[in-house]
Amino acid sequence: MLELNYSADGLIECGCDEAGRGSLVGDVFAAAVILPDHCVIPELNDSKKLTEKVRYRLRLRIEQCAVAWAVGRASAEEIDKYNILHASFLAMHRAIDALHILPERLLIDGNRFDAHSKIPHHCIIKGDAKFASIAAASILAKTYRDDYMAAAHKRYPSYGWDRNKGYPTPLHRKNIEQFGPSPLHRYSFIKKISPISDR
Repeated sequence: MLELNYSADGLIECGCDEAGRGSLVGDVFAAAVILPDHCVIPELNDSKKLTEKVRYRLRLRIEQCAVAWAVGRASAEEIDKYNILHASFLAMHRAIDALHILPERLLIDGNRFDAHSKIPHHCIIKGDAKFASIAAASILAKTYRDDYMAAAHKRYPSYGWDRNKGYPTPLHRKNIEQFGPSPLHRYSFIKKISPISDR
């Protein structure tokens, strides 16, 4: 059972999570979600433990139930410039700053974060499996990034992004070797992967 609150002190808590850090392609997405105490979503869980169909169904429920929610992103160019870790935090900051309510405490999935200038935070390892607001954020970040990758696939269909979502599957890597990187690939990621060949 996911916890609704980190503390019972009444502060407005916001869960934050990202999606797409391990992808070779495109933007990294993050979401920030403030849930009310009365919001109970029985299937809510870490997005990685849910099917695609359940994630999209829960996205609608989260958006209806949340006091506030927002999605932010950082581009492939920003990932190459700052590195993926700090670009992920940048996407989280953009999601937080897009909320129409200012949170008083941030719950961050993971063990690191670039501190927000106005809001204290707590890093929680595997927080998306422990706190409802972080799980909700993981679902929004994942589904909105999947929508982005579906659109990207229509522009560059040679890489199978409708299936691999930009992650470095063997087929994706072989396609990069065959066709070369697309304009959406992250240069700092591509130059690190080893070529795959049947020869």
